[in-house]
Order: sequence, then structure tokens, then C-alpha cells
Amino acid sequence: MKAEIITIGDELLIGQVIDTNSAWIGQRLTEVGIQLYQRTACGDNRKQILDSLHDAELRADIIILTGGLGPTNDDITKATLCEYFNTTLIENKIVKDWVCKIFNNKNLPMLESNLLQAMVPLNCEILFNRTGTAPGMWFNENNKIFISLPGVPFEMKTIFDEEVLPRIKQKFSLPSIFNRTINTVSIGESFLADKIKYIEDELPSHIKLAYLPSVNMVRLRLSAFGENKSLLEKEVNVFAEKIYFEIAEYIYGEGNDSLANSVGKLLMQNNKTVATAESCSGGYIAHQLTSVAGSSKFYLGSIIAYSYAIKESELGVSKNVLNTLGAVSEECVVQMAEGIFKKFNVDYAISASGIAGPDGGTNEKPVGTVWIAIATKEKTITKKSNFGENREYNIQKTSIVALDMLRKILLEL
Repeated sequence: MKAEIITIGDELLIGQVIDTNSAWIGQRLTEVGIQLYQRTACGDNRKQILDSLHDAELRADIIILTGGLGPTNDDITKATLCEYFNTTLIENKIVKDWVCKIFNNKNLPMLESNLLQAMVPLNCEILFNRTGTAPGMWFNENNKIFISLPGVPFEMKTIFDEEVLPRIKQKFSLPSIFNRTINTVSIGESFLADKIKYIEDELPSHIKLAYLPSVNMVRLRLSAFGENKSLLEKEVNVFAEKIYFEIAEYIYGEGNDSLANSVGKLLMQNNKTVATAESCSGGYIAHQLTSVAGSSKFYLGSIIAYSYAIKESELGVSKNVLNTLGAVSEECVVQMAEGIFKKFNVDYAISASGIAGPDGGTNEKPVGTVWIAIATKEKTITKKSNFGENREYNIQKTSIVALDMLRKILLEL
């Protein structure tokens, strides 16, 4: 069973909007055993859409379109689908009543362009959109399934899960599939592959191992395909145990676990608290920790100390250290961490200071140089890194390294 995704919108082609829909749909299709064969992006252009539909129909069993279903003149997907299927638009009463209800509830005037949302191709089955005005559409033509969804991510996801997946599962006999994803941190993809090469070589043909790298992290996804899901799960778990045995120190969680969530769980389990003192990361470590549900139980607060004056007055960094060694130094982050530790009376304090870039570097301290410290009641540990010249990457990696340092300390409790 093969599927293709066609994303529609000029904003996608010029990079004004990042296409997150395709990645999400691809994951959902993989989970039910459908292979995503190709992804295509095209502009709000009739010929591009028609050509993309024609090419996809030759290759795939399921063609999924996103975008171009809004009420403005540049949204041409419905009209183009009518041309492709040689049909016409008709008014759908269910959609019309829903659109009217939305605008009445918001006490907004009903514009003619909004009522046009109720016009849908004659040959489609409506996919109800309870989060917006543009309905999804399901076409069963030429022994192929065509699905058109709004481009707004939260609308698309709701329709896909509530309307599309149940229909796909009902219509097609899908293979059993079992996925298990192991999340690792602070080890490169090539080093990771070298450590578990012998495990990968032992995998049978129906179990695949994928490496999914991101900033300072690699997810290992084991996927098994077959007829008996229970048996597949047992087989995958055997290989997962081998992976754990080999690289346990780098594993922080599974599935959708984030590093911050794993650290938060450890803090809550041990009834510990943490605070942060940040310079180059600008509060990003605090942001990661406070993204965890229940973070008020373990996270007390932060001081973002960018200037020398704030480092000195609020964190107790000595003027001598700042004037002689600079803010990007081991001595500075130690005093930052110990300062916030005492000020907030926490169990752990994280500090970070560095040169995020793109300028500000020197021969001794190039862009990407970052010092991180973690203070506890017993000791303060530090780490120096050089992450490179990309500012966004440096900020993200500073957060990841700092949280992983704390994770390892918490695991020793």
C-alpha cells in the first residue's frame, strides 16, 4: 500500500511557511503500515496541481493533498479537483450550517466568501472539520483514494485522526506493524551506529532500524512488519533490550519523550528542585524545563544575566573574574551557578555562558564556545564545548548539553 502527499501553497515553495504537515502525515501513515512513496510541493497554480495529481495517481494507492481550501481567491484546490474529476461544485447543507454556526457564535458577519466553504465537489464524501470552516474531502476515483485536507495544521490533524484514518482502516487490509523508538543524546549518529552494528546485522528482514538524528540527539526506530502484532512486539523488544545493554548511558527515553520531560520526571520522582542562570542561551533552558507538565513542582525560576553588571549584582560573579577571565569562562559559570543556587535555595542550579554568534568570537574563544556549570550542595561540575557558528544551533545545543548533565547527576541518586 503506497501513499503520496501533495502540499499546495506558494508560501511553502518560497519558505515563508515550513511544511510540517507532510512529516506528521508520514508518521501517521507509517504507524498503520502504509508506505509514503513521495512528497510533492506545488504552488497555488492550476497546472501544477493537475500535473501533480496525474503523476501521483500513476504511482500511489492513496493521494493526500493539503492546502488551498480557504475562502480567498488564491485557494484553488476545490476548483482544480473539480476539473481533474470532471465534476462540479454543489452546496453541502451540513457544512453550510456548521459555518453559519461558527460565525453566529463569534458574533461575526457572514461574508459571501465564507459561505463558499460549503461548496464542495459533487463526487466527494465530506470529512467533517470540527475545528474550522473548510471541510476535508474524500474521493474514490479510478480505484484510487484522493483525500483533500486544509493546510492549517491543527485542522488537518483533527480531520485526519477523526475522519481519514478510520476510513482507511475500514477500506484496506493493512499489515500489522509495531514500532519502538529509543531516544539517545550526546552521541553522534556514526558513533552510535558503530556501537550497535552487530545488533543491526542480526535483524531479520521484516525488522528495520532507522536512525533519526536531530540537534545532539538520535532516535532509533525499530519497525517490524508482519501478520501477528503480538509476535512482532516480542521480537522487537528482544533487540531493544540488546540496544539498552550496549548504550544505556545515552538513552533518555522512548517514543515522544523529550529530554526536558525525562529530566522533569527524575526531579519530581526525587522531590528535587532546580533553577537556572543563563547568558548565551537567553532563557532557553528555562523554556525547556517549563514546557514540562507539572514543572511548578520542581522549577523555581531563572535569572537571564546577559550583561556583566547583572552577572555581578544578581548572581555574585566577581568583578575580577569578569575583567580578567571574561564571562565566557569556567570561573564565571561556576559563580553564576553557585549564585543562583544560594539565591533560590534549590537542590540544583544550572548556568550557561558562551558566544552564540554569529560574531563576538576571538582566537581564544571562537563563536560557539560555551561553558556550562551545575551546582549542587556537594559540588559544582563544569563542561566546556564548542558547538560551531550557527546561533540557533548553539542555543539549542547549550540547552541539551545542560539538561543531559543534570540527567546524569539525577540518575546517580
